[in-house]
Amino acid sequence: MSDIETSTVSEEGYACTSQVGEFDLQIDATDETGPNPNAALVATYASCYLPAFRVGGSQRGEEDLGKVQIDASADLDEDDDLASIAFDVHVEADLDDETASEIAERAEGICHVHSALREGLHAEISVYPGAF
Repeated sequence: MSDIETSTVSEEGYACTSQVGEFDLQIDATDETGPNPNAALVATYASCYLPAFRVGGSQRGEEDLGKVQIDASADLDEDDDLASIAFDVHVEADLDDETASEIAERAEGICHVHSALREGLHAEISVYPGAF
């Protein structure tokens, strides 16, 4: 048996529903009934990186990062494939630049989506401590 199993169905058109455990995930290539697959991938990447950033902070002795927000952006190539991804990580805690950089680097090693992507598509990450 696999570790992860999903089922994805499209009754018509370009929209589909993926059953992921007990959750339904709506994806639509035309952005009409849900995010397109590229946007969903960028959001999934950020959703994986954010808790990894918290774990990286904890490993660095920064237990209370407060609010953390990732503003993600991505560029597409001429074939509408993802060409680049960038994360602006806003952190409530007032970290020095060295600590923020170390946490960001640790988070890259922890984030499973980061590990799964080709190296050329890894997010370019900027961290903004004391953001809130």
